Amino acid sequence: MNPRHCSSPARPRLSAAIIARDEAHAIGACLRSIAWVDEVVVLDSGSTDRTVEICRDHGAHAESTDWPGFGAQKNRAIERCSGDWILCLDADERVSPELRVDIEVALDAPGDAVAFAMPRLSSYCGRAMRHGGWWPDRVTRLFRRGSARFSVDSVHERLIVSGPVRTLAHPLLHEAFVDLDEVLDKLNRYSSAGAEQMHRAGRKGSLVRALGHGAWTFVRTYGLRAGFLDGREGFMLAVSNAEGAYYRYLKLMLLEEATNTKSSRNDRLE
Repeated sequence: MNPRHCSSPARPRLSAAIIARDEAHAIGACLRSIAWVDEVVVLDSGSTDRTVEICRDHGAHAESTDWPGFGAQKNRAIERCSGDWILCLDADERVSPELRVDIEVALDAPGDAVAFAMPRLSSYCGRAMRHGGWWPDRVTRLFRRGSARFSVDSVHERLIVSGPVRTLAHPLLHEAFVDLDEVLDKLNRYSSAGAEQMHRAGRKGSLVRALGHGAWTFVRTYGLRAGFLDGREGFMLAVSNAEGAYYRYLKLMLLEEATNTKSSRNDRLE
């Protein structure tokens, strides 16, 4: 990548770590927003589009790997970074010029902080969402190398930090859902991954639980968290969140039934 503009000689090196799959439509904008960092590492998990080619065209180190889950894959990307500090991004996220300034100031004088959180402004079908639990959605993405690791959850991974975390002022921009096709695609994939994760943790699913969690998720998103203030997109978001919860518990129920059926069949064969 291009060297950081007007960088201080004493400023530590900054790496960006990104995981991706079939992100040709989005990753170019992400990479352009971080053209000023010292190193970009992209781990691709089997893209069938031009994702890897686009990354290499932007000067990133792009590597193809298998898919062990979100947390494990992000840890792999971190391990390949050589910078003193690491900025971990998703392919559909962008660093605004204002956030860039915040990051550079933080790197110049981090104090006792080993990591920095930032608000994230996400868009849903073209609208920036400021309610429904989507704002300020603070996420910790900038950290000193060696001071943080992601949990190995297959979905909804968390960054585990060893040391003080400070907060930056300006938001990370997140194009969460471009259109309804993407909403439905992610809803299906994330509900399946979430059901599998809950199944491994011994959680129980049922039709009653699926209906209850779905209804509560809608009420919480649209009413308690004021999603209605985001207009029609606020209602659409509440419905898709509710569907995600409903299908997650429904898929968990079916996973349990399939496991019990397999166990009973094995018992009969013994």
